[in-house]
Amino acid sequence: MFGMIPFGREENSLFRYLDNMEKNLFTGFGDVSHFRCDIQDKGDSYFMEAELPGFQKEDIAIDVNGDTLVITARHNSESGEKDEQGNYVRRERKFGSYNRSFDLTGIDAEKIKASYNNGILELTLPKKEEPTGATRSIQIEG
Repeated sequence: MFGMIPFGREENSLFRYLDNMEKNLFTGFGDVSHFRCDIQDKGDSYFMEAELPGFQKEDIAIDVNGDTLVITARHNSESGEKDEQGNYVRRERKFGSYNRSFDLTGIDAEKIKASYNNGILELTLPKKEEPTGATRSIQIEG
């Protein structure tokens, strides 16, 4: 039926095909190119939860660059087994870096608070207060 795909666009190009093939090859166990986030509007602030299991607090950086919030998490660990001579029987390394950027328009960046517990990074992002000018009535002359 006209090639309709819900929630997406179908583009029949070689480049789209190769991009999708590469994504499927390297992300066979789900999309690991970024971490998952939930954002709730709490009225006077936003509350963000980012899933970062397996990271230590020291592995996570939160930076504000202008109106952009950047969350970066890096893995850098090694494990291994050696025999009596110190030769490796098995050695595995886990390296990786994940980052996401968020627009901070309308957020008071000076008041952002963050905590990390059990693989969940929580951020409270207070909204900027709307300037409220004093209201007054104007009398109509004439």
